[in-house]
Amino acid sequence: MDRRFFFALLLTALVVVGTPFLFPSTRAKAPQTVAAGDSVRSPAGAQAPSGTPTVASPGAMAAAPAMRADTSVPAAVAPAPQVIDTTAVTAGGNVYHFVNVGASPVSVRVAGYADRRPGARDDEVQLVRADERLLRYRFVVGPGDTIALDTVPMRAEVVRGEGAGVREVRFTGNTARGGVAITYRFEPGDSTYLTTVAGRLDNAPAGSRLLVDLPRGLSSAEVDTLDDLRHLSFSYRIEDRDVESFAFAKLDTARAQIDTGAISWVAVRNKYFLAALLSVDEATPFRSVRMRGAKPVSKNVVLDAQATAAMPLDQGSFAFQLYAGPQKYERLNALGRDLVNVNPYGGWFAGMVQPFATIVMRVLLWLKQTTMLSYGWVLVIFGVLIRLAIWPLNQSAMRSSIRMQRLQPEMQAIQTKYARDPEKLREAMMRLYADHGMSPFSPVMGCLPMLIPMPVLFALYFVFQNTIEFRGVPFMWMPDLTLKDPFYITPIFMGLSMLLLSWIGMRGAPQTPQTKVMGYAMPAMMTVLFLNFPSGLNLYYAVQNVVALPQQWLLSRERAKAGIGAPVLGKAKA
Repeated sequence: MDRRFFFALLLTALVVVGTPFLFPSTRAKAPQTVAAGDSVRSPAGAQAPSGTPTVASPGAMAAAPAMRADTSVPAAVAPAPQVIDTTAVTAGGNVYHFVNVGASPVSVRVAGYADRRPGARDDEVQLVRADERLLRYRFVVGPGDTIALDTVPMRAEVVRGEGAGVREVRFTGNTARGGVAITYRFEPGDSTYLTTVAGRLDNAPAGSRLLVDLPRGLSSAEVDTLDDLRHLSFSYRIEDRDVESFAFAKLDTARAQIDTGAISWVAVRNKYFLAALLSVDEATPFRSVRMRGAKPVSKNVVLDAQATAAMPLDQGSFAFQLYAGPQKYERLNALGRDLVNVNPYGGWFAGMVQPFATIVMRVLLWLKQTTMLSYGWVLVIFGVLIRLAIWPLNQSAMRSSIRMQRLQPEMQAIQTKYARDPEKLREAMMRLYADHGMSPFSPVMGCLPMLIPMPVLFALYFVFQNTIEFRGVPFMWMPDLTLKDPFYITPIFMGLSMLLLSWIGMRGAPQTPQTKVMGYAMPAMMTVLFLNFPSGLNLYYAVQNVVALPQQWLLSRERAKAGIGAPVLGKAKA
């Protein structure tokens, strides 16, 4: 879709610019949360009581057929049967479910974000798939000596802070090497989605490392599930380098891809949500990331992939931060370290689109905070402001077009007179332009007002495709500004307003092939192109057209008064 959109609008731009030269003028309820610190004990493999998540052994999770079909990612070896305790905690805007075996979160429910799949029974987004864990830990303590914590049973303790809020969840246990402890410390606030993870391994030799396995994929909670799955990617940032992003479908299945350096964060994401591991400070970064793909389940859809981040132990200890939640622009931007670019706008064309998309996103957020209106009305205001901003330039360009039309008789006479003398023809044309306050670039400059809104249009398309602030936002009859208009009212209205704009612009103008293409073919092409585009994009474009109507009407009257085609007796006034 991204490439088709880009090339279609590129074609539009080429039509605008090139036509004068080709035609010269002649997308089960969520598990009930038990009280923080309460646990449910059941033999491994037995069904957990109602209201608690059923936690399969790591081996069972690795073999879940629904999401593992035909994948080349190796499955974990199933440990001996163990007692599994589940601890549920509500903190920072999330509902976490931890298991004692492995001391890891097995599910994360993101409060405030609805599961939007058709017929979905979950009230809110479940970030982690039922067959996965959010994190898995391993310690490398020597060549060929690795301790996998998802085979180690541990004891959980919930520590509360002031009031009833949970401040920490602590896990302690023993391994063949020695004692092990992992603590989750939750950031205060309702929408922080941030947790500090700290731990230690006793008797860890020098050079030991912590390996953190990210989930092999995230669950989808979108109307267009297929499009959401295509967004599954791993991203990371190494100091002094731009953000690296690798879609699951682009990862090699035959061999692992490894990158090293001072890694400030590693993340797995889909279209609107992510789980990211962030270094606590610059002195204790992750040092490597290893990724590997799996076979697709259908064209360009890969459900599984592996990513492991490695961090050196500091005298047996480690610490990092975990962000599990929405890709909210302001929240990610506040965390810094370029995390806001974990899901770059523009896909293949990020280098060109990203700057404009960032500016557009900031302006829309500012308008939302300033006006306190819904995003639908914000888009209306934004469309009006853009059109008013380019009004003077549009005015100048249209008047330049009127002057060019008035010059046609003299230009044709000069071309006829000096048809066999290019040098004198050039000199005569330059004098004619100078006498009327124009330049040889005036015909091309007349197209600029139509091309200047194009970068904003590109940026808005990708903003609607990737920005969670617009997810599920209704406006009037439209249930979601990021989805197509279910009744196609906005694209049809956009096309009709564009046609009316063109018709007014052609009144009194010479009926050349250029004006016919611009007047009739372009509105029809844009209507067909925009039918399945986000309704918010059509709303913006239609507003721009309506705001431009008065200016087009005034300039049409000005053209009629100018007497196009009449002899030019003196300099045209700007």
